[in-house]
Amino acid sequence: MRRIFEMKGNTFENKLTILSELWSNYREDEELKDFIEFNDLGLPLAYFIKNKIVISTKESENYVNETYDLFIATLTIEDKAWVDLDEILGLQT
Repeated sequence: MRRIFEMKGNTFENKLTILSELWSNYREDEELKDFIEFNDLGLPLAYFIKNKIVISTKESENYVNETYDLFIATLTIEDKAWVDLDEILGLQT
């Protein structure tokens, strides 16, 4: 069951998209190695939920939300309605 409202920031669906793309495209990236290793559950879980391999639960949503929040904090950017990873990385200089 989806939440009726989202916490401040991005939608859960967009978080899934962003983290799925991060895990799919950057999991071997040396610069992100520590982040990928630390989030070894949240990143693939976002991918699995996004691709309907597993069903989302409150517990899995918590892992995804925590991973997303850590990613945004790591980039030191404001959380807003990012659509995908390219949009976020396009802002990085």
